[in-house]
Amino acid sequence: MTHPATPPATPNETRLLCACNSGLAPDACCEMDRAKALAVAVTPAMLDEARDAASALRSGDVERAERLAVAVLGRAPLCLPALRALAGVRLEQKRQNAAGVLLDRIAGEEPQDYWAVSKLALLELGRHNHLKAEIFARQALRLAPANPQSHNLMGVALTQIGRAAAGEYHHRRALELAGKRLPMILSNLALNLKNQGRMDEARALYREAHEAEPANRQTLLGWAQLEEADRNLAAATELLDKVEQLTAPSPATRQTRAAILGREGRLEDALAVLSSDDEKRLRPVEMLERGRLLDKAGRYDEAWEAFLAGKSRAIEMGARTYMREEARGLADQLEQFFVKERTDILPRAEARTDVAQPIFILGFPRSGTTLLEQSLSVSPAIVAGDELPIIHEIVAAMPRLLASPHEYPGALAELWMGDKLHELDTLRDFYLQRVRQRGLLAEGSRFFTDKMPLNEMHLGLIGLIFPQSPLIHMIRHPLDIMVSAMSNFFTHGGFCGAALETAAEHLVLSNSLVAHYRGVMDLAYKAVRYEDVVDDQETTMRGVFDFVGVEFDRKALSFEENVRYARTASYAQVTEKLYDRSRYRYRHYLKHLEPALPILKPLIEEWGYDI
Repeated sequence: MTHPATPPATPNETRLLCACNSGLAPDACCEMDRAKALAVAVTPAMLDEARDAASALRSGDVERAERLAVAVLGRAPLCLPALRALAGVRLEQKRQNAAGVLLDRIAGEEPQDYWAVSKLALLELGRHNHLKAEIFARQALRLAPANPQSHNLMGVALTQIGRAAAGEYHHRRALELAGKRLPMILSNLALNLKNQGRMDEARALYREAHEAEPANRQTLLGWAQLEEADRNLAAATELLDKVEQLTAPSPATRQTRAAILGREGRLEDALAVLSSDDEKRLRPVEMLERGRLLDKAGRYDEAWEAFLAGKSRAIEMGARTYMREEARGLADQLEQFFVKERTDILPRAEARTDVAQPIFILGFPRSGTTLLEQSLSVSPAIVAGDELPIIHEIVAAMPRLLASPHEYPGALAELWMGDKLHELDTLRDFYLQRVRQRGLLAEGSRFFTDKMPLNEMHLGLIGLIFPQSPLIHMIRHPLDIMVSAMSNFFTHGGFCGAALETAAEHLVLSNSLVAHYRGVMDLAYKAVRYEDVVDDQETTMRGVFDFVGVEFDRKALSFEENVRYARTASYAQVTEKLYDRSRYRYRHYLKHLEPALPILKPLIEEWGYDI
């Protein structure tokens, strides 16, 4: 059955549409009174219109589908078939924010809607909101545990949040359930193995996927990015050429080509690829890459403009801004709980001698933690663990693990109970089991590294679970950290890196907590200056190895020869010989850094730096 089309909106009506860009009026969308909307009866005629909208969308008539769906939702805002049709329209139009709002509404009303939940997982993966994507991927897997797509989504989500070993299981399960070697899943598994540093296995999977589907540009692009990360720049360029023979250059291919050219020292060619004349097509990642290239070229004002534009574009596309209240609230709770009167009587976990133990490399993102990890992991006694989210998992699961009615850190009060005195051993074993699942407990090794940025926020908890583990805190001139924070995108620290001032706030907040912990607990703590590594590499690294208790390995002075792929924004830098161009680079940006100076000045003085 068909119905008369709703007349197009007048200019006056257009101005009254919801700010989320769904195409609906505010009271039928984000300002909707849910109780009133639920009271509206969805008539058979409305359902017929919604079905017609879905049919029009399937046939490619997006305009008609939109018109019909909007007309129904104007009368019945919670008509689920119409919401599905309009969400499908917005996805087709690549209006991701609007699609997300509509899909969220569907999933809120019908949590068992597999289509909406799986689309939300895909949408959040595209936005790089990986933790949120994981939530939806888990729900999709609960709803359809025998669906290969559910396992593939879960694999991608886990890979992106750093749980590659678990992600690998889901990709292999997806292949098993599919009953055939689907190129898309093979490519996703290849990316997963690349992130585990298993380059040869990943390369073989990309080759298999390409042979099965030669015209798949995503497979070729992923393969090119693997070769770039593995320093095979000629092979990466050849693969990228094949991608652009299939389709016109995209922001992703241009970013990869610019990265290759930049590593070859061809800065002007790289900048030409990311020309600002076409800036509207660039995503945040390409805009930030352009800024980094401009920085290398010595064009500092232009670089800063590119950094700001990249951050702004990310927020426009749905990236989060600093969760200030949550961060400060947690810091206050931690300071109030971890006082000397409590830490003196809290138990400590026993050290295990049967498995490798963690070295915690602490520090703000871009403070030199990857450089230190690459240097340490040249030793056969130390396995590189990269960024392990396990401390955060323990924080989230602590009420359950300790059977406490309180959240962290209050749940730690259970440790004073006679039947809970040894529960820190449970938390220790939880951590080590997660590490085992990631394949980091290598035979013959004594240590593995955990360099999750801002683990220092939970230094008190770490000191209880692993009281003997080395805690190495990388510090660097705070203004240099700010330049690096602005030139990269990261979500650590409650999305503090969204802006200069909030990155500065969180750096001060995290360091204040470190000072507090050190005042109330005995910790195996050592601060290492990035600048000391640059100025006197051998003396500094000998001191670090001595602190850890591992014999110094001279190969640490040639960390760039460590062939391990570092899954971090600085993966390319740590394949180069030690250089000093990143030391005190803030001098080129002082006028741009002025808003952060009042926030950072006390910390700059405390750490012994000047401006």
